[in-house]
Amino acid sequence: MTPDRDHIRPDGGIGTLNPPPIDVLNEETLEPETLAENAPRLETVVELLNRPALARVYVYICYWGPVAPPEIMEALDLSKSTTYEYVDRLVDLGLVDRDDSTRPQQLTADPVIIVEQYVPIVITPTVIHALALQEIDEDVEYFVDRYGLGKLIAALRGAGLHFAGKTTQRMVAGDIDVRETEAMMIIYALKPALTVGREHDPFFEYLFPDVHDEMDLPNLDTVENAPTRSSDTDR
Repeated sequence: MTPDRDHIRPDGGIGTLNPPPIDVLNEETLEPETLAENAPRLETVVELLNRPALARVYVYICYWGPVAPPEIMEALDLSKSTTYEYVDRLVDLGLVDRDDSTRPQQLTADPVIIVEQYVPIVITPTVIHALALQEIDEDVEYFVDRYGLGKLIAALRGAGLHFAGKTTQRMVAGDIDVRETEAMMIIYALKPALTVGREHDPFFEYLFPDVHDEMDLPNLDTVENAPTRSSDTDR
């Protein structure tokens, strides 16, 4: 469904001014056949959100594809067996396309976006990258363990506003109800997701419709924990 950008909330979600119409859930939308058809979409997102290591591989392919498995192994420091396990799972989920007509095989992935009008949430590759950072960043891992994925998305939105000069670390802490030291920690830990996302996430503007072009972020190749193509260090 088409999002109403005017209702995107400061925490990254979408707020509706009125309750959803009663006919949103009707006999047609609640038919078992319809629910079954929509189930894979939900299962795909849930698996990515709950498996940051898998999400990390998806984000790399999404941003840098077409890529070959050996490049993923080198860039993300993964074993061959782990790399192919994750690639196979992403292909099964319909998130990654595999071209076996070349050697090595080439992998591509379309960016995922979910903007739900009646549930205040926005999921784009930038959000998935933020969640995946817990695999390699202890600060993100701590924050997710303490506060959960939902508040991490809120922190991502707050970090974007902070780097755009719209809010202070103290204000972000108050907005998402964490300690000021934790807000400072997570704001800077999420910088790689914002830096890469602004350049490569085609749906970045959905998270930051007001400040997507105002953030003071460094060049991609100077940010720690930002994925870059192992074969192209200038990107």
